[in-house]
Formats: sequence, C-alpha cells, structure tokens
Amino acid sequence: MSLNVLIVDDNAAAADLLQELLQLQEHTARCAYTGQQALDVAADGDFDIALVDLTLPDMPGTVVARRLRAEPESGRPMLVAVSGYAASESTQGLFDYHLQKPIDFEALDRILASAR
Repeated sequence: MSLNVLIVDDNAAAADLLQELLQLQEHTARCAYTGQQALDVAADGDFDIALVDLTLPDMPGTVVARRLRAEPESGRPMLVAVSGYAASESTQGLFDYHLQKPIDFEALDRILASAR
C-alpha cells in the first residue's frame, strides 16, 4: 500500500532526495521547505505521514506539528520528528516517532510499514 507523505525540511536537497526515494517505493511525497509552506500544503491535501524537521527557518517543527494535529482537514497524519539531535522531552507526546539525521532508511521503512 502506498502512502501520502509530507516532507518538511529547509534543506531542499535532502528533502528532494527523500522525496525521490519515497517515490521509488511508490509512495506519493510532497516537500515543503518552511513551516508555513507545510501548513499550506497540508491544508490542500490529506497526508498519512509527515516527516517534520524540528529546526525550520520560520517556526519550530513542534509548532508545525501542533498545528497539524489541530487541523481537522490534515487527516491527523502520523508525525515523525526529524532532527540532528536525539529525541527530547519537548517532542514526546507530540510526535509518533523521532528520526535522527542522517536518516536511517531502514528505520524509516519500519515507520512507513507501521503507518500502512
């Protein structure tokens, strides 16, 4: 089963590469490079999972996650924090999973499998 994935990361090259890898696995993926862009994209589509970088130029990824959780039209996607740092207390309860950069693709595959 393919998933609809929202990738939120201000590193466009990393986001675009992840999008290509997900599409090779026959998932649908869209990129957003700022928090506001992510919220706009999410308002226009229904996502199964959102991979959210915690450090964005315009707002923290935790704010993006809270807003996605609060919006009924977002379809309540599974939220995955993506960060260069280990999981912290600030993300507990808000995100379903945490991936540390660089992303371990086997761990991502396990998360995607759980979302199916």
